[in-house]
Amino acid sequence: MLAGRRILVGVSGGVAAYKSAALARRLLERGAEVRVVMTESAVRFLGAQTMAAITGHPPVTSLFGGDSVSPHTELGRWAEAVVIAPATAATMARLATGLSDDALSATVAATTAPVLIAPAMHAEMWAQPATRRNAAVLEADGRILVGPATGPLAGGDSGPGRMVEPEEIVAALESVLSGGPLEGWRVVVSAGGTREPLDPVRYVGNRSSGKMGAAVADEAARLGARVVLVTAGIGPADPRVEVVRVETAEEMAAAVWERAAGADVAVLAAAVADFRPRSPAPTKLRRADGPPRIELEPTPDILAGVAAMDPRPFLVGFAAETGPPEQAAAKAASKGVDLLVANDVTEPGSGFGTDTNRVVLIRPDGAVEAWEPASKRAVAARLWQTVAGIRSGGRP
Repeated sequence: MLAGRRILVGVSGGVAAYKSAALARRLLERGAEVRVVMTESAVRFLGAQTMAAITGHPPVTSLFGGDSVSPHTELGRWAEAVVIAPATAATMARLATGLSDDALSATVAATTAPVLIAPAMHAEMWAQPATRRNAAVLEADGRILVGPATGPLAGGDSGPGRMVEPEEIVAALESVLSGGPLEGWRVVVSAGGTREPLDPVRYVGNRSSGKMGAAVADEAARLGARVVLVTAGIGPADPRVEVVRVETAEEMAAAVWERAAGADVAVLAAAVADFRPRSPAPTKLRRADGPPRIELEPTPDILAGVAAMDPRPFLVGFAAETGPPEQAAAKAASKGVDLLVANDVTEPGSGFGTDTNRVVLIRPDGAVEAWEPASKRAVAARLWQTVAGIRSGGRP
């Protein structure tokens, strides 16, 4: 599975750096081509010559002084996957904030390959709010965290923060680079809040950022699907996702209906305006003219349009609510969706624009499952696990 694949191993400065040598060896045993990039601190724990002897290539340890004028961009383009093991708290903070001031972080910034991160630090450092925030940001950005495990740490301590073993990292990497459980699926996802023009300047809209839909699209691509994201909000992190940008409900309906007709699964996570101004003003509305009279008309019901297709894709709807899920359960029954994901946008950590979500999953028989609060990427991963289980005949 890894034979012939180009894997870049990033090593940061922690005691667990000694495991990086074993990781490189395991990857080579599986037929991968391995290169290494190390932080200056990493070299204090693991000799660069050790990694050179194992891989047959001298590791990159600095942006300056080597043969290449741009080592980070060359490595970033070369790699089919990047594995950072160990990833210290400092390295995770650097990656989460987009800093690129050393060879490792600059290479990550210069690659479009999937990035696996194996954290390694003391339990107290892993528990720090800043570290937890950075981990959530990295996952939201599409990075894949492997571990940490709980076990013996440096200095005789024990607890969460131990780097997972090389074999577990290799298994995670094989999963990422394999076809994945959604291999061969065609998926269309909608995201973001539509904007319905009042005049050439103003619009009627909502606060949806599109983060949840983008996370759903990214996770589907990571799992092997061919994904189209129709979005009025932010774009995906995964470069494999095809993006169709729209603004209005009419534009979103046309784009979604065209692509859903040939899709296996449609996940409609967009916050689509239910009404729009019937006659937008052709020029900017002026305060001096007084409050305008605005007549509204319904927008296309995108979800109902997909549900009416014959044949139609497996259909997942999203519902942003402001209270208990009973109304969402009624919507699930009336719309004929296969699954409905609802959240109360008034709850902390569950509203528009957040990096986390607190959702309930509603099945066609009315069963309601309340999921624990999690990052939007984690919610997306659990959703796809559920969809895959249902389509294969199970009920996870």
